[in-house]
Amino acid sequence: MQTIEQFLESKEIRVTAMRLLVYKFLSEKDSAVTLTDVENAFAKADRTTIYRTLKTFEEKAIVHQIDDGTGITKYALCEKGCNCEIENDLHLHFHCNNCQETICLTDHKIPQIKVPQGFVSENINLVVKGICDKCSGL
Repeated sequence: MQTIEQFLESKEIRVTAMRLLVYKFLSEKDSAVTLTDVENAFAKADRTTIYRTLKTFEEKAIVHQIDDGTGITKYALCEKGCNCEIENDLHLHFHCNNCQETICLTDHKIPQIKVPQGFVSENINLVVKGICDKCSGL
């Protein structure tokens, strides 16, 4: 089994203590997190360092950004083998109107969407809003 250090190195990311901590933090979450969530987990860490870590992870397809309509960017780890490609890796996200958590539904892929000639897709985001299984009690 690959260690976090080996995984980051395989993505050509220099291993630092903060990058290890942020990756471990994200890997322990069942839902997407905000920059503030990560900041609060590491109270003594510099906000800029955390933000740059998340941006590096995003550039290297380790995390993806989620716009769930709340106006606050959230981040979640990509699933294994994901390259964040529009053609192959897009999945649904579910935002709970009750607990405000946003969850990746990686088993529910977004079908490929063809745009008219001359248009170029750069990002696709599909968010389902409702009540999650924890809040619905079903």
